[in-house]
Amino acid sequence: MAYQVLARKWRPQDFSSVIGQQPIVTALRNALGEGRIAQAYLFSGIRGVGKTSVARVFAKALNCEQGPAADPCNTCAPCREITSGADLDVLEIDAATYSKVEQVRELTESLKYGPARDRHKVVVIDEIHRLSRQAFDALLKIVEEPPPHLVFIFATTEIEAVPATLLSRCQEFHFRRVPLAELAGHLRQIADSEEISASDTALRLIARASEGSVRDGVALLDQMATYGSGTIPEAEAARILGGVDTAVHHRVLVAMLAGESDEIVAVVAEVEQEGWDPRNVYAEFLAYCRDALHLSLGAKVAPVDLPEEEARALTALAQKGGYENVLRILHQLLASESTVRRSEAAALAVEVAWLRAAELPKLTRIEALLGREPVSPATATSVPPAGAGAADAKKSPPPKTKLPAEPSSPAAPARPDGQRVEASPTGEPSDERIRSFLEQVSQRKQPLAAHLADAHRLAFADGQLLIYTPPDDPWLQTALRRGNNRRVLEECLAATWGPATSWRLEESSPPPEAKPSPGIRETNTVLQHPTVQTALDIFGGTAQAVEEEP
Repeated sequence: MAYQVLARKWRPQDFSSVIGQQPIVTALRNALGEGRIAQAYLFSGIRGVGKTSVARVFAKALNCEQGPAADPCNTCAPCREITSGADLDVLEIDAATYSKVEQVRELTESLKYGPARDRHKVVVIDEIHRLSRQAFDALLKIVEEPPPHLVFIFATTEIEAVPATLLSRCQEFHFRRVPLAELAGHLRQIADSEEISASDTALRLIARASEGSVRDGVALLDQMATYGSGTIPEAEAARILGGVDTAVHHRVLVAMLAGESDEIVAVVAEVEQEGWDPRNVYAEFLAYCRDALHLSLGAKVAPVDLPEEEARALTALAQKGGYENVLRILHQLLASESTVRRSEAAALAVEVAWLRAAELPKLTRIEALLGREPVSPATATSVPPAGAGAADAKKSPPPKTKLPAEPSSPAAPARPDGQRVEASPTGEPSDERIRSFLEQVSQRKQPLAAHLADAHRLAFADGQLLIYTPPDDPWLQTALRRGNNRRVLEECLAATWGPATSWRLEESSPPPEAKPSPGIRETNTVLQHPTVQTALDIFGGTAQAVEEEP
């Protein structure tokens, strides 16, 4: 007997053997059991998910001598003839070669006559979207009002190309992609029955390469079993199905996370020299980055479709690179996927996309630029020299927020009046405690820490933190009336000096040199406005004066 490929040998012959389409199977079985047979059905979905196979099973169930039944017997004459394609009352037509309007008119004329033997005459038209517009129009009338013995089953991979006038006359069933785990289980059943030696990881690799298509998955299993003489090693499956050794993908991801552009250029040159399709390499690298993203979240190694040793190496790399960096890279690569796929210069498109992704780990987060991330007081404000007087501090320009890529080590807070800071009860210098206090406030609410550091002086004595502010700067008084700011201040005080610590605002006299500039008016009223306070709170700024419009 001639060899039969596995895709044909394992084609479903009843509803029980259809995998991944349980809702559709349930609906069709119920329709058969209750006798609610529609005049037309439309099956849509990607290639190889069972559209034509389910249409044949449904035709057998309708015409089975034991039916109509939820499952055909596959032993009577109608079932056997429909399986072999020899039943005169079940027509299978390929719309790609039967698209002319004259052919459809001849078909509709012949369908007016009853079946020769079976209970129903069933017409299965595959790839219905390939019909011409005139052919669709010629088909509409008989589909809407067919003879009682006639049932249409249409199948298509491009449902958007089917006219709405035909869709409205059919019951639609969308066949989904078969989930990877379910498809891998089906391949395991076939491998065991056909005595093919394959590990679970190899079968998962085949299932993923088939992209949800059962026919593609079974065909790949057949091909690889032939290549390995009935054995499918993990390494060979990864090499053949991946197309490119995963070591190449690992090199690219390492270079991206490290920002090594020269290494990426070298890998692209290697892709061109080896003659690999850049588009396939790019698609495979996307899948590799997706595995890295999952592993960076702490996913177990088992669900990843890679050999165990490579999966461990990718886990270490992904967790070292960090979830956010891997996510940024994957997002950038996905955005460039359509450009790579459509580009005539595919290798150049891949190189540009990879180089752009390699720049992402070097960037500073926007939250840090906006001052939302914790910044130490030394990086948030400029610190005048120790011992500088209050007058010198007032002459200096207002402190500005620095935006470094990495926070520097904290320094002691400003003491513009030059007064000595008392020691804390624990014997630790008070300025060290104040610096620790400001750091804690910065971690909770950076704008508040910046303004506390901008005060004339912070001092701690007798279990109380004294905050000296100029009389013409009401920001702290206003801000600390808000419950959230007050709570942050008091909780940080308790964490630094103990739960019995209190605080008090003290006004310090402004230096004699500080005189209002011409054209500047008093700003207390404006600064106390809720909108102004909210803006200052968000951006961590200070308002020195308000200028009147000329």
